[in-house]
Amino acid sequence: MTNILLVTSSPRGEDSYSTQVARRFAVKLQDALPGSSLTTRDVNADPLPHLSEALVHAIRKPADNRTAEDLAALRHSDNLIAELQSADAVIIASGMINFGIPSALKSWVDHIARSGVTFQYGPDGVEGLLKGKKLYLVLAYGAVYAEGPWQAMDFQAPYLKSTLGFLGLTDVEVVTIEGVAYGPEMAEKAVAAADERIEALTAALRS
Repeated sequence: MTNILLVTSSPRGEDSYSTQVARRFAVKLQDALPGSSLTTRDVNADPLPHLSEALVHAIRKPADNRTAEDLAALRHSDNLIAELQSADAVIIASGMINFGIPSALKSWVDHIARSGVTFQYGPDGVEGLLKGKKLYLVLAYGAVYAEGPWQAMDFQAPYLKSTLGFLGLTDVEVVTIEGVAYGPEMAEKAVAAADERIEALTAALRS
């Protein structure tokens, strides 16, 4: 059975293009993978705490020396990592905020990036430990960043690819929804193009 994890993060709620498209993607992915399960996490609706001194200390302690307070501090991180470890396919939806990812999604990343758990240092350098999973990024943009003068200002896609790749999620497909701030017609075309991309990705799984 294939386990699918959907992570949404937009502060725009039901109006979010990234969330809308990612939810449709999750449904189509389930249809393409009979018997699959779907776990959803909205880190905007259910926000995670920012990194704290207690959490940092707990992470750095050897597991057999952790107190009850340490385990409580690690609860969110442990749960999020368990979701990722059990997932075969991960869909992450993000809408650009001030040229980067939403702060709610950054907190999620901070909780899942743990040395010795999701990555490790060795004689050959860093090794990501979340290998063998398919990652789909559904990314929305108000302007057009794929080319042109704004391309250098896209810190959303490069950040997610680099950071999640560092953790071992290197098999990546990207679905973009660009130019949604340029009016309803442009937004409609962008969503339609994203849906076509999703259809192509899921059709390939059925064949």
